[in-house]
Amino acid sequence: MWEANPTWGSPKIVAELAMLGIDVAKSTVEKHQPKRAGPPSPTWRTFLDQHVRDLVSIDFFIVPTATFRVLFVFVVLAQDRRRIVHFNVTEHPTAQWTAQQIVEAFPIDAAPSHLIRDGDGIYGERVTRRIKSRVLARSSRQLRYHGRTPMWNE
Repeated sequence: MWEANPTWGSPKIVAELAMLGIDVAKSTVEKHQPKRAGPPSPTWRTFLDQHVRDLVSIDFFIVPTATFRVLFVFVVLAQDRRRIVHFNVTEHPTAQWTAQQIVEAFPIDAAPSHLIRDGDGIYGERVTRRIKSRVLARSSRQLRYHGRTPMWNE
């Protein structure tokens, strides 16, 4: 009965069996219920498909120079076309500088609804407040992920 009617719950199956004259307990029906094959909730791919137009990500990467200096590049990517929205370079990134980059990248009327960032230490309290005031002003979400999360790199 479970295979023929996958949307039925155990009370419905108990009732149907009772109409056929078979008296069985709800716990017995639940005991023999097959396990669900697919994921119980929407996947990361489903989220991306639904929100890719309003999804941006921010991150830093380093560039070593020919004179052995290290430059830090802050980049903002729109995920719909993997388009660079904003970038800037500095030798000494600070939370204040990073917060200013958020302001420059997102005018009030063009703020995204979802922002993805890692848990880097440069995103201090000042940057988090700036993201909430500038980017998340449209009741958006900030998605933080651990830098070594393999499924986020698909």
